[in-house]
Amino acid sequence: MLKLSFLELIIRGIPEDLVFFLAVYAFTKSKVHKKRYLSSVIIQSIIVYLIRFLPIQNGADSILNLILLIMMSVIVIKIEIIQAIKAGIIIMLCEFISEGINVFFVQFILKKDLNSIFKDPMLKILYSYPSLLIFACFVIIYYAILWKRKELKIISYGKVNE
Repeated sequence: MLKLSFLELIIRGIPEDLVFFLAVYAFTKSKVHKKRYLSSVIIQSIIVYLIRFLPIQNGADSILNLILLIMMSVIVIKIEIIQAIKAGIIIMLCEFISEGINVFFVQFILKKDLNSIFKDPMLKILYSYPSLLIFACFVIIYYAILWKRKELKIISYGKVNE
């Protein structure tokens, strides 16, 4: 089981979902709709927390999270399904790359034992935060560039509203 503590949900899960859904908006070049954005983050965080209690293997939760992210993007944020799938795949790839960079840094530069880090929830949060920060910086910079270039649109089920 991949049980997640409530502390991990608050300190890591919610900020991660905030970044993920901002990335959905960025990769679909949509303006953030605050109410939908916050609703999707809260719902996603709760469901991901509950998914972690399922008796599943490591990695299966990532697939379930991707499916949930796509569903939330379509149902709550109201993005066209093809755009949501593309954004979800890009988000997961970027997340895995940033986590890979972080694991490389922790294991080979800092010379820390990952097994002991992942046994302690606080160390796990502390050592996994840089990957979230890397991804968040990328998403925020990309969204800011789109905002500055005025490339963001209000999109609802594929219809563009200015």
